[in-house]
Amino acid sequence: MNVSDGLGRATIGDVADRAGVSIATVSRVMNDRYGVAIATAARVRLAIDELGYESNLIARSMRSQRTDIIGVMVSDIEPFSSELLKGIASELRDSGLALIVYSGGMSGEDGWERRYLSRLSDTLADGTILVTPTVVDVDSSHPIVAVDPHVGGSAIPTVASQNYEGAIAATEHLIGLGHRRIGFLGGRPDLESSRRREAGYLAALAAAGIPFEPELNQVGGYTEETAREPAEALLRLPERPSAIFAANDLSAIQVLRTAGELGIRVPDDLALVGFDNIPESALTDPPLTTVDQPIQALGHEAVRILIGLINDPSRPSEPAHVLLPTKLVVRRSCTPPGR
Repeated sequence: MNVSDGLGRATIGDVADRAGVSIATVSRVMNDRYGVAIATAARVRLAIDELGYESNLIARSMRSQRTDIIGVMVSDIEPFSSELLKGIASELRDSGLALIVYSGGMSGEDGWERRYLSRLSDTLADGTILVTPTVVDVDSSHPIVAVDPHVGGSAIPTVASQNYEGAIAATEHLIGLGHRRIGFLGGRPDLESSRRREAGYLAALAAAGIPFEPELNQVGGYTEETAREPAEALLRLPERPSAIFAANDLSAIQVLRTAGELGIRVPDDLALVGFDNIPESALTDPPLTTVDQPIQALGHEAVRILIGLINDPSRPSEPAHVLLPTKLVVRRSCTPPGR
């Protein structure tokens, strides 16, 4: 008797009919229980493959207390999160674990994680990776790891890059070329990574004896759209900067575009450095000098920590806070001033 669910999806009854066995026998095979002949088990597994049958996730998770799924929550799918997801997927390859991605906070409101985390916890995923969360004091019954959180201190494990050191390297590169009037196009003030990059820029200026000029410090917001107006403000100053350090590559790409619209040539009239080293940064004209943060490695590390927490209920009470190194990638968007 065929017991299809009416939606075109195979059911356990369909598998039993195809294999010529009882539903109970199919269940025993799927749960690796004893009492089924080898030839019968092979016939059941062949029927499962032919029908593309998947057992009910929630029912299986109730029995095993595991879903074998890792959840990832992102506010939006953009170049940074896309590269991060590549790293997460790569680390999960051959692990036997599946990946579910939830993008639910595109409004950018603080605390969106609290509203949506319950949808992933308990029944859908064994653990969750939060990407650039606005809060880290979330309450969940399963393990959580945060990547690039908005705030500094955290009660949950976090993975981030050395944003401060990377910003120092970017600014020192411009100073080393002879630039003294260096603009900064910052990120979002609510992000810890943005604050650390601004702090690195200011520290490098101070170490070189270059006074800070507030008019050279603009908030770009980390997107091309939000960076357009502040980029134009920097480039239209009566005494415009000879160089700009943008806190991420998308902002730097917008500076490059705006400069072209204003007849300012990069790098002849303006040196430009970004941050992130997303794939698009190597495709601009000229290719963008940038600070490489190992975005895919952030995903690898987050998965490694999360799986450890899932597999070890007696995990240490002190959470891990991992910082991965950054490095400057020199391309053709910077030359000495007045060249």
